[in-house]
Amino acid sequence: MPHDCILVTGFEPFGGQTVNPSWLCVSALPDTLAGVRVERRLLPVDWRGGPAALLDALRETAPAAVLCVGQAGGRAELSLERVAVNLRAGADNAGVAQDEQPVAAGGPAAYFSTLPCAEMLAALRAQAIPAACSYSAGVYLCNCVMYTALHFAAAERPALRAGFLHVPFLPEQTQTAPSMARETMARGVLLCAEVLARHV
Repeated sequence: MPHDCILVTGFEPFGGQTVNPSWLCVSALPDTLAGVRVERRLLPVDWRGGPAALLDALRETAPAAVLCVGQAGGRAELSLERVAVNLRAGADNAGVAQDEQPVAAGGPAAYFSTLPCAEMLAALRAQAIPAACSYSAGVYLCNCVMYTALHFAAAERPALRAGFLHVPFLPEQTQTAPSMARETMARGVLLCAEVLARHV
């Protein structure tokens, strides 16, 4: 079947927050970019439900590419993640804790993003949006869904491009940690999605 769309995902709030900027940015994306349909999905912060919802969306929409977006409180810039590791740790929104368990038993230790990260970074910097490539997506749900998408691609759909973008806190989420205005990060997510759509 033709892969004529891109899938972009965000997360629900977690860690006692009432908002997650990743979903605010993703839900604001238009229905089409560069003539390519944009599918948007909200993922639960749940060790079982998050990856399952992503896999359901990948099979339902059969996209050419998937960009997962999540919150990284404490970072001051948009972070294009280059590596996902086969490790998960921490407690999810249901209180279920993982203690350095693998994302996929028997899977590779890590996967590299297959998104056009250099082009995305250049587009962000051209618009003066603080951004960088990151080499650690952590071991929480963000890393988990990035690994899940890349593992799915390796096993079932090698042509699928997949990766992850972290966004900072919104100013209203913190008084001490770095943050970014909603309009700035939304424009950044849009720019990354536009770059991805042009590759479809």
